[in-house]
Amino acid sequence: MTRRAAVIGSGFGGLALAIRLQSAGIETTILEARDKPGGRAYYWEKDGHVFDAGPTVITDPDCLKELWSLSGVRIEQDVELVPVSPFYRLSWLDGTVFDYLNDDARLTEQISALDPGDVDGYRRFLDYSAGVFVEGYEKLGAVPFLDFKSMLAAAPQLARYQAWRSVYSIVSSFVRNEKLRQALSFHTLLVGGNPMTTSAIYALIHKLERDGGVWFARGGTNKLVAGMVRHFERLGGTVRLSDPVEQIETANGRATAVRTRSGWKEGFDGIASNADVVRTYDMLGHKRGPQGAAKLRRKRFSPSLFVVHFSTWGTWPDVPHHSILFGPRYKGLLSDIYRGAGLPDDPSLYLHHPTATDPEMAPPDKSTFYVLAPVPHLGKAPLDWEKEAPVYRDHILRMLEERMLPALRQRLDTVFHYGPQEFDTDLNSHLGSAFSLEPILTQSAWFRVHNRDDVIPNLYFVGAGTHPGAGIPGVVGSAKATAGLMIEDLLG
Repeated sequence: MTRRAAVIGSGFGGLALAIRLQSAGIETTILEARDKPGGRAYYWEKDGHVFDAGPTVITDPDCLKELWSLSGVRIEQDVELVPVSPFYRLSWLDGTVFDYLNDDARLTEQISALDPGDVDGYRRFLDYSAGVFVEGYEKLGAVPFLDFKSMLAAAPQLARYQAWRSVYSIVSSFVRNEKLRQALSFHTLLVGGNPMTTSAIYALIHKLERDGGVWFARGGTNKLVAGMVRHFERLGGTVRLSDPVEQIETANGRATAVRTRSGWKEGFDGIASNADVVRTYDMLGHKRGPQGAAKLRRKRFSPSLFVVHFSTWGTWPDVPHHSILFGPRYKGLLSDIYRGAGLPDDPSLYLHHPTATDPEMAPPDKSTFYVLAPVPHLGKAPLDWEKEAPVYRDHILRMLEERMLPALRQRLDTVFHYGPQEFDTDLNSHLGSAFSLEPILTQSAWFRVHNRDDVIPNLYFVGAGTHPGAGIPGVVGSAKATAGLMIEDLLG
């Protein structure tokens, strides 16, 4: 008898899980509230431009290739991944520029220019990063932590690498130049973590990028989503769009069916959610629902993002694909983002310039960009975003003009923004958080939402809110952990 599973939400975690289940012979249906698959990896087509909502940094391509190889297919059949170099161009207000790339000679030259004494320290940091990569990513990244014993088993290695310390603290123990400390610690922001409080285990991201590179899907991140959907449907899976799930029904202590806004209802043997973890428990028709949601609402959530999408006339050949523009503050700015009640007027910015790699994402002699600034979530800063957004958008564009894109406002074409309010309403994300639970040590591994619920035995979680966390490798790793549980539970 064929087993059937539902996956609520079609973000990268949900798609990766659905592919694994369908590859194993479990008849799988993806249920997506929006008109296109992808979750946070949504996209818009405007005036001949393709605007990716994000995420835009693809690392560890092997974790994606594995999803195709499960059924003997190559990812190249559906997606073209293109290497990006430099990985990021980092810049500071005093004019210092640092190209972060996988070239030891060039890296050493740049580090020496900042502080010759940090060359050896960087090498020791790279060794440290390699160690936590093995322990935290290769060994534990796709392992579900279902009980505290599993956490205790991992504790000795976590202690060996001083997991209780922050990424910034660990980096600072190896290098003394402040700019280099920022260059080696900012990566946690890409998964919603504050470098000053996120566990040092997340220093593994540096090794992950050094070994696997940074990649871009030709045509945009949306093309990776489309390729995953095409592969899933080729395997026989079903995708339902534009129909939000309103309730996960239960009977006799098990999840039995999903009911959508349109009135569609279907029974399933297993139900997994790639939706927001709080909102998932809100949908659960069982006393576990309000209890689980209330417990989660007391936890710490990652900040939101304010994103300005824009196109310009002309091209910018000297602007790389990924840029980080650091502001005058680092620790103080991070405190404002994670604990503040207002908008920082000196944000650090991430600039995404996809037409640097793929000019076809814009019409001829035009360019496509987005720029984002991390901002407090709605629980910290319940601002009137209808009023604040246009002002903050213009402020950010002025900063870009001064720092990197001369005469930008004279060359602007299409401009629109996406912020905490949209994360809340469009993505149904608790507090408008962009990355779900903040990845501090006491909200990681066993302390995070479990890949299988502790009370409802056939309710599962995948994506940023569960182990191991946010970022494409993180949510794809969560899919591997969750799929292992579901395949064992459903197929025996």
